Amino acid sequence: MPMDFFQQQDKAHRKTKWLVIYFALAVAAMIAAIYVAVLLVFSGVQAHQERSDYGQEPPQFSVWNPRIFFGVSMATLAIIAIGSLYKTSSLAAGGSAVSEMMGGRLISPNATDPDERKLLNVVEEMAIASGVPVPQVYVMDEEDGINAFAAGHKPGDATVTVTRGCMKLLSRDELQGVIGHEFSHVLNGDMRLNLRLMGIIFGILCLAVIGRVLLQTSRGGGRGRGQNPLPLLGLVLLLIGYVGVFFGRLIQAAVSRQREFLADASSVQFTRNPGGITGALKKIGGLGETGSRIGHAHAEELSHMFFGNGVSEPFIGLLETHPPLVQRIRIFDPNFDGKFPCVRYDGRDQPPEEISKPKRQAMPNLFGTVLGGAILTSGDAERPPVVRSHSVLPNLGNPTPLHLKYAAQLRDSLPDAVKAAAREPLDAVALIYAMLLSSDDQTRATQLAELAKRIDPAICQQTAALYPDVAKAAAHAHLPMVNLALGALRNLKADQYTQFSQALQWLVQSDGKLELFEFAIQKIILHHLAPQFGQAPRAVVQYYSLKPLVPDCAVLLSALANVGSHDAAEIQKAFATGLPYLRAPDETALVLLPREQCGVKEIDPALNRLAQAAPLIKKNLLEACIHTIGTDGVILEAEAELLRAIADTLDCPMPPFVAGG
Repeated sequence: MPMDFFQQQDKAHRKTKWLVIYFALAVAAMIAAIYVAVLLVFSGVQAHQERSDYGQEPPQFSVWNPRIFFGVSMATLAIIAIGSLYKTSSLAAGGSAVSEMMGGRLISPNATDPDERKLLNVVEEMAIASGVPVPQVYVMDEEDGINAFAAGHKPGDATVTVTRGCMKLLSRDELQGVIGHEFSHVLNGDMRLNLRLMGIIFGILCLAVIGRVLLQTSRGGGRGRGQNPLPLLGLVLLLIGYVGVFFGRLIQAAVSRQREFLADASSVQFTRNPGGITGALKKIGGLGETGSRIGHAHAEELSHMFFGNGVSEPFIGLLETHPPLVQRIRIFDPNFDGKFPCVRYDGRDQPPEEISKPKRQAMPNLFGTVLGGAILTSGDAERPPVVRSHSVLPNLGNPTPLHLKYAAQLRDSLPDAVKAAAREPLDAVALIYAMLLSSDDQTRATQLAELAKRIDPAICQQTAALYPDVAKAAAHAHLPMVNLALGALRNLKADQYTQFSQALQWLVQSDGKLELFEFAIQKIILHHLAPQFGQAPRAVVQYYSLKPLVPDCAVLLSALANVGSHDAAEIQKAFATGLPYLRAPDETALVLLPREQCGVKEIDPALNRLAQAAPLIKKNLLEACIHTIGTDGVILEAEAELLRAIADTLDCPMPPFVAGG
């Protein structure tokens, strides 16, 4: 049964609430432990002083001292807050910050090494099939175990990082199973939850870190060493800090364990190949002590994010962040006897990989859907490809093996010049420009002449050279080309990005007729890139109610109702068809806006606010959009791609529409 994308996103949001509760309990326990320790020390010092000064018996011991409790609470909260804020800010860059923190090496999109090429191809196929930008891929060269993780705040800044052992020791099917597992974390909202958890864990571990530093001061020599109180204080903080370590591991385990089962199931659903993920898990067991272990100093912080258990097994089963290997394997292979195959780095335990370059095939004509048995025709000269409205939403966040096959065929069918351009930053810029050029020869010539005044002439020449290949591509190839190019575009320099974004905005408007799909392409690119270059304000509002978003919904639905029709009655019918699916408490507040009031200037800020809505609000919004576009229950190919583009700007990646045979 397919996973419900929005339900999983909503579960991730609810997990965040539990995370706050766990965090509060951990902080309370640490404050209590520190208070008791400080109270005992303070009472002991006071008693010793009174004996020395007055020879009197110390006063009766009191377990409650408001002044000490207040001081301890404020100091502990300050240390935890500063630590958490520091770690959270250091992770603001998204997945790349985590991958580089773990010593990951960024793999060039044009890599020719067979193992790296295999890994990149698998990631590209998964991304195209899922409808998300191709993540940057890192490898941890110093790690011989088999492990991987995905990191980021959202799909647009995600990275996938694998160990050297994962890349070298796994077959293509096994690697696909691991990457499918990680893409489940990308699609189900786990990544943002995991980064928040990293910030919280670091904060409550700070006392142990401070204690370790103070304890090390005893190693210094010199006079007065015996009178140095810092090592004793450090020992106390270190011991109390382990209360935070315990609660940190407990929080990681509570958040991670069930999500790992879900990610395994999603991977098998995605690939329809249980042998892929079970083969990878068996090889982890076959590596013995190395297994999935990560030797990096930051492994403990990321233990909840790994594909396999990356740190030593805890004494208490409640603290395990991952289910046992045998348990995970037997879900898909009930007859597994618990015996793991011996795995070696000499490669003799693996079949040889097919690394020859596949022949380029014709552009696949796979448009349609394959949901709920609704397999549709691809269309012909008289009847363009169509998709049934009711079969769109269940596909969101649930790519299938057909999508995976489609992705591989589509990527291999793209002209070599297009694939090469999508993997180099400045060539990727030219590729995006070429996609937005007018099909009219005269208009296109004018655009190129004006573009040459705004950008590097070499990029302008490359744009003109790529246009013939881009123009031949079908409409359903445009979003995959954008998603392929986004990885390279992330490597632009700041000034190059500024020039690119300005030229992009000019080019979209240069032919005098602003198409909504062209705007959506521009919106996708800037939506994913602007935060990286510091040109997008961080969203601080999360909308859990539709009421403040009603004007924005009216703008978007009105714009979609105007797509493809100038007949007032048809436009009103389209708007009225989609409206009930929004499930607004007061539909009278939603009225069809005139065309001049739902243009790009109005849609842009509306989409920005709608992107901050809770998952279930987005679900209703997209359902309303689907039925507004497909008033008659049928959506044309160009309309479907517009729908996918809008869904992308809402951080709801929609897989391509593919026909099943």
